[in-house]
Amino acid sequence: MLEVHLLTLFPEAVEAYLRASILGRARAAGRLRVHVLDFRRFATDRHRTVDDRPFGGGPGMVLKPEPIFEAVETVEREFGPCRRILLTPDGQPFRQAMARELSGEKRLLLLCGRYEGFDERIRLGLEWTEISLGDFVLCGGEIPALAVVEATARLLPGVLGDDQSAVQESFTDPCLLDHPHYTRPAEFRGMRVPDVLLSGNHQAVAEWRRAQARARTLERRPDLLQPPSSGPPGPEAQPPSPDRGTRNPPEAEARDDQPWTSSEKSKSST
Repeated sequence: MLEVHLLTLFPEAVEAYLRASILGRARAAGRLRVHVLDFRRFATDRHRTVDDRPFGGGPGMVLKPEPIFEAVETVEREFGPCRRILLTPDGQPFRQAMARELSGEKRLLLLCGRYEGFDERIRLGLEWTEISLGDFVLCGGEIPALAVVEATARLLPGVLGDDQSAVQESFTDPCLLDHPHYTRPAEFRGMRVPDVLLSGNHQAVAEWRRAQARARTLERRPDLLQPPSSGPPGPEAQPPSPDRGTRNPPEAEARDDQPWTSSEKSKSST
C-alpha cells in the first residue's frame, strides 16, 4: 500500500477527485491511503497567515517557512519519514519513469504551492525531490500533485482492472508513444478498423502495434526517438506512416484526436 500526504491550502480542491474513479476504488480497496492536510492550521498568528511580501520588493506573496516546516515535521512525527515532493518549475520534468520510481515508495508527502512561490528556506532546510509538471502557469500546485498521485497510484499492483494496462501504454517504453486503439463497431462513418486487428494473428497484431507506435512517435514526438548526443533520425530510420484505418467513402477525411503538450512558463504551481 502507498501512503500519500498532500499539503495544500485548499483541501476541497483535491478531495473530490481523490474520491472518484480509480483513485477512489484504490483507496476503498486499501491499496492507496491519502491524507489531505491544510497547512494553514500550522500558522501561529491570529490571522493564520501563511504568506507575506517578498524581501527586496516585487509582485505577489511568498509562502512563509514556519507553517510548512511545522506541517512536514508533524506528519513525519506521526506517520514516519516520507519521500518529500516539491512541485516547482525548478524541478526535473515529471516522466513515467519517475512515476514508476515513486510507486515503489512506502510514503509520499507532496507540497502544493500557491502565490508567487516558496521562501527559499523551505527548499534549503528540508530535503525534497523537486518535480515540474511542465512549462505552463497554474494558480497552485493541487493539479500537478493530483497528476503525480494518479500517475503513481495506477502503477500499484491491483489498482487497474488489468495490470497489463500499465504496461502496454505510452512511455512504458520510454522512447515510444502508444499505438492507435480501436473497438466496436468494425466500421463507423466510413472509417474501418485495420484488417490486421481483425485477423486473429497475434504476432501480426503485435508487429503492427509496434510499427504504429513508432510512426506516431516520429510524427508527434520525434524528440523521444533522438539519442541524447545525436541529431534527428535520418531517412533510413523513417517508419511507415501511421495507419489511419480503411475508409469506404473516399471523401471521408481522417480525424485524429491528437494529444498535446503545453509550453508556458510556471511559477510555484508546477
